[in-house]
Amino acid sequence: MTASQGKMKFVLVMLFVFLAANFLMAQKVREGSTPAGQRAVPNGDGSASLLPDDGTGNAAPTGQAVVTGNGINYNGGPVLKGSPVPVYIIWYGNWNGTGSNTAATVSLLEGFLASTSLGGSSYEAINTTYGDTTGNVSGHLNFVQAVFDTGSQGTRLRNSKISAAISAQLTAGHLPTDPNGVYIFATSSDVKESGFCTQFCGFHTHQTLNGADIKWAFIGNTDQCPSGCEIQATGPNSPSTGVGGADGMANVITHETEETITDPDLNAWFDSSGQEDADKCNFKFGPTQTAANGARFNQTFGGHNWMIQMEWENSRGGGCDQTLGGPFFTN
Repeated sequence: MTASQGKMKFVLVMLFVFLAANFLMAQKVREGSTPAGQRAVPNGDGSASLLPDDGTGNAAPTGQAVVTGNGINYNGGPVLKGSPVPVYIIWYGNWNGTGSNTAATVSLLEGFLASTSLGGSSYEAINTTYGDTTGNVSGHLNFVQAVFDTGSQGTRLRNSKISAAISAQLTAGHLPTDPNGVYIFATSSDVKESGFCTQFCGFHTHQTLNGADIKWAFIGNTDQCPSGCEIQATGPNSPSTGVGGADGMANVITHETEETITDPDLNAWFDSSGQEDADKCNFKFGPTQTAANGARFNQTFGGHNWMIQMEWENSRGGGCDQTLGGPFFTN
């Protein structure tokens, strides 16, 4: 009887790991060592699972809205087609601190997500190359509303605590319950999340919260691990040398919002290795320029210079691009 119970426990544990791996899509830290044909995804307990391609993806349907054959596959699910897609932010932890845990970071990143900045840029327009059977992504997003949570779930988080914190904001009516939006859960650098900085820099997922299919992304302050989640310690918008959290977070936010829009329910756009459109260009930036403070940048919009990774363009055979229709780059 004991042996049978042990086998059952093992089966249940393995089932949990498999389900957890299918629950999240994560941006790997720099210079990852995930084997080809697999992706590392956080389980919410400090570990990560390697999920192989199992060949069970749906065949791409026919229809004018779906373009295939460019190095990434359509797996049958919906995309977010809002024009613009609304973005909501939960600022979790202490954002009245020092370094990059400041009101200046909050203001910078909320402005970064505006329709007059990233939301209306030629970079964001790359997303228009993705669609489902009813239409294409608009290529526009816009920051709508933010709330602050100073630590309702403590400073050591698991995914279940993040879900609880988001759900509380929705049920209380502090944020709208919007199944067509993207919710960003951004944490200050004193907040620890299982797997952040060791397995991933950010991730996105979807859950039923307050009765709706809510798409949300975790974004931690990258100053917690600049060597793993920042391309440079001092960014073009850094307040001082070595304080690159705001710029590092902008890069991760870009990665996760692009993927949330093109693969909101984790069943739309990814390749045979499980890589979504931003994963295929992870920490690839293309040609750069040098800002006055010596930092590199590759985009200028919204009155600021930015260093944000390229995105996979689903056209012209496919490739990593800085702007829609621009040249493809491999670096």
